[in-house]
Amino acid sequence: MAAPVLHTKLFVPPAPREWVPRPRLIERLDVGREKKLTLISAPAGFGKTTLLSSWIAHTEIPIGWLSIDEGDNDPVRFL
Repeated sequence: MAAPVLHTKLFVPPAPREWVPRPRLIERLDVGREKKLTLISAPAGFGKTTLLSSWIAHTEIPIGWLSIDEGDNDPVRFL
C-alpha cells in the first residue's frame, strides 16, 4: 500500500509581498497555458517558486500543486 501524500505538499506557497516583477516570464507562463506542459527548470534559489506563486495569485485558472523532496525520489511513490 502506498504511503499517503501529506496535505502540506498540496498547498501553493503564498506569493511574497516584496518581489521583483518579472513581466516577461509571467507573459511566457500565460502563453504556456495553451500548451499541454510548461516546464520551469533552474538551480535552487533562482525564484521558480516565487515566480509561480506570484503568477498563480493573479490567474483564475485551476492549478494543481505538488511539492516534492528526496523522499519522493521513487517512481512508484511519485506515480
